[in-house]
Amino acid sequence: MRLRGMFLALLTVVGLVTAAPTPGVAAPGAGFQNPVVGTPNSADPWMGYYNGSYYYAATTWTGEILIRKSSTLAGLKTAAETTVFTMSQPNAVSNMWAPSLHLLNGPNGRRWYLYYSAGPSACCGGQRQHVLESSGTDPMGPYTYKGALVLMPNNGWSIDGSVMTVGGLDYFVFSAFNNNSGFENGGLQSLFITRLTNPWTPAALGTIISEPTYAWEKIGNPVNEGPFVLQRNNRTFLTYSASYCGTPDYKIGALELTGSDPLARASWTKIANPLFQRSDTNGVYGPAHHSFFKSPDGTEDWIVYHANDSASQGCGTTRTSRAQRISWNTDGTPNLGVPVSNATVLAGPSGELGNPGAVTVQRIQSYNFQDRYVRHSNYATRIDANVTPALDSQFRVVAGLADSTAVSFESVNFPGHYLRHNNYVLRLEANNGTATFRQDATFRQVAGLADSGWSSFQSYNYPDRYIRHSNYVLRIDPISTTTERADATFRRTS
Repeated sequence: MRLRGMFLALLTVVGLVTAAPTPGVAAPGAGFQNPVVGTPNSADPWMGYYNGSYYYAATTWTGEILIRKSSTLAGLKTAAETTVFTMSQPNAVSNMWAPSLHLLNGPNGRRWYLYYSAGPSACCGGQRQHVLESSGTDPMGPYTYKGALVLMPNNGWSIDGSVMTVGGLDYFVFSAFNNNSGFENGGLQSLFITRLTNPWTPAALGTIISEPTYAWEKIGNPVNEGPFVLQRNNRTFLTYSASYCGTPDYKIGALELTGSDPLARASWTKIANPLFQRSDTNGVYGPAHHSFFKSPDGTEDWIVYHANDSASQGCGTTRTSRAQRISWNTDGTPNLGVPVSNATVLAGPSGELGNPGAVTVQRIQSYNFQDRYVRHSNYATRIDANVTPALDSQFRVVAGLADSTAVSFESVNFPGHYLRHNNYVLRLEANNGTATFRQDATFRQVAGLADSGWSSFQSYNYPDRYIRHSNYVLRIDPISTTTERADATFRRTS
């Protein structure tokens, strides 16, 4: 979240798509563009989906903790901010940073626990970790204060805590200085861990599991902070923010738990390269301090993170919260992709419109070459058999970008990229947010021209043309002959 040198920096300092889905297709979420939440209370975001709603909290810099609630991701942008707690504890009345909510089993049953960093009004050497407990299972509270977490010798400086559950045990991961030297005196800002005996009581002081070692973790200042867990297929990754938050090179790295004891530094293996970093092309700088959440139907993983719109903006209230879907590499490691431009129109999380059981990912099978499927290769599209990697032939069929009664085809492994015709040839391209792109990437699904039990896809803006393959390459063409009708007929399969 922050580091020494920040005190001086502080001194200077979409319309909703709601059409019903085509039968057998995942209900696409409401379309949106980043940021999902704008300034000023939008740095260090946490987001979760629970019981039909999204919940969102972020740094406020004040003595108040605010939560937004919305039934759609897009709706968070205008959702009301509700004050769920006003701080009055000694040495913790201001500078609330990095709230993180977790639904845990505690002595009082299943409850939400809201962890946050706070300190006195004079920023920033007094930051410590604190925790609230909800009275029931509503993330909006009400909350009661459970106490401060003593995590370092002499109750030293600590920030950015969150909970990781491994083997049925809860662990608290956070950021502090490796020599407990304090905010003002420097040192390597590193990642620490301790086990929790209950949600507000550490079993012991934290032990270090990672410190900045690579050059990409040391830009501006050497920093590891903002840890947040990401788990899949019995593998545990601890993602974190690296380098100084006041630079455009603030980014996300990760450790993997490769040993049996999460408390042992030797059990963690650092991934050598960053997972997520600035994109000058897309106008996104310092993308980090993040959390992850599942889509309503549980089939997709999403990241929410903060970033700036220019390289000169720093570590203050210019940062806004953005969200996008992530994917997974064939070796089982997370692929966070590239931070998308604010001009990119994204489909919301699947199942958001109340269809959690629908098929999310589909392939598009050729009618007259039934061993072949539509795929992209270096962004060109064609029909091929035995596609490797298989993700190249998988698409998310969503409500049409130009007309919600039509369809668009979004790549599974390149979120935000769609099948789009350009000079009548189909390619996989990133949505640039223009009306022309939306029309080029929208098709009307009709009865198959060669077999009414299959489907054909009519161009939205050239209705005399249909998607067809010619010499295995995809394009849109007028259709007249029997062969052309067969070439323009497809089936969507799971």
